Amino acid sequence: MVSKAVINSMLVLRIVTLAASIATVALIVTNIAKFDDGSKMKFQDFMSYRYVIAVASIAGAYCIVQLPFSIYYAVQQKRLIRNGFLPEFDFYGDKVISAILATGIGAGFAVSIEFKRFFDQIFDEAGVSKEDPTRSTNNKFYVRGIVASGVLSVAFIAIFVVSVLSSINRSKTKGIFG
Repeated sequence: MVSKAVINSMLVLRIVTLAASIATVALIVTNIAKFDDGSKMKFQDFMSYRYVIAVASIAGAYCIVQLPFSIYYAVQQKRLIRNGFLPEFDFYGDKVISAILATGIGAGFAVSIEFKRFFDQIFDEAGVSKEDPTRSTNNKFYVRGIVASGVLSVAFIAIFVVSVLSSINRSKTKGIFG
């Protein structure tokens, strides 16, 4: 039997994952750079940002599906469906979502950091000052992508810990550590 503290921790961490996933989507969707010439740069212009949004949405949807079961488990100290399905679903689902989140973080950081560095080099070589409006707008766009990827990292860490706890929860024997 898993302790009440572990069950409550899993619930809180699922909520943290949901909140971080929602925050990531909000940060990226509202990330629009408007330049002086009237042109705009949006997340839709980058496949990697679309992928990050898809990953965050999948993780959020998974947490929304899991929340009622986690709340019931935390309150009642027993599973809503008692045939062993939920521990298996938790075990495999948490592992898959952890892996998906890790790839989303990598994609978000990669596109943001690489493009920021690339355009900084172009601006430096062209002699554009750091205070130039176009350069600062471009820079803010990619920094916001880095921040969104950092927030998604919080979701990954939370669901990874839940994944470890669901592994313990699934185990019928105590093993060498218990």
